[in-house]
Amino acid sequence: MAVESAQTLERGLRLLRLLAETPNGLTPTELAAALNVSRPVVYRLVASLQNEGFARRDAAGRVLLGFGVVKLAQAVQPLLMAAAVPALRRLAEASGATAHLTVAEGGEGLAIAVVEPSWTNLHVAYRTGSRHPLSKGAAGLAILSLREGKPRIQATEGHLQEGARGVAAPITGLEWLEASVGIISFGDLDVSVAGPLVSEAAKELGEALDV
Repeated sequence: MAVESAQTLERGLRLLRLLAETPNGLTPTELAAALNVSRPVVYRLVASLQNEGFARRDAAGRVLLGFGVVKLAQAVQPLLMAAAVPALRRLAEASGATAHLTVAEGGEGLAIAVVEPSWTNLHVAYRTGSRHPLSKGAAGLAILSLREGKPRIQATEGHLQEGARGVAAPITGLEWLEASVGIISFGDLDVSVAGPLVSEAAKELGEALDV
């Protein structure tokens, strides 16, 4: 790939990342400053991204993510699920609790992969596709700790369901992913035991996705 083409691609990807981090959009001037390029360069990048549906302009001229990224996100979820299942299976069997991978979608957490333990008589039925505010539940709080730059294990009781306890750890080291790995149970969850289990599973999954 020619140097100029590679540079254009890199700038386009950085521009998309900026838009993803700024839900209200950015002006071309703000984008030019953030990318350290001229406004004509920004206009060309935005025009190309608009043609592919990855960027759009609002009535005020601000640049926002385009709806084309939704299709990309939908394609990524099955890949995440496939990568997560082995680690979640080991976590569920080791902890005797329902294990899950939760990703952030704005201010909500979305459970995209769930594995139940095979050997317990009773466990929480947690549905793939479940959504909840990030401020509720161990999984969401773990993601918020990642956003705050202080990733740490979180434990909660009764946040999402009466009597249910949860422990979760954020997946670190992946700039493109805000997610956590956790377990949920109606029984007692000793954080000193469950914490290292979810932390190891989060680390394992992070390494598997770090390509």
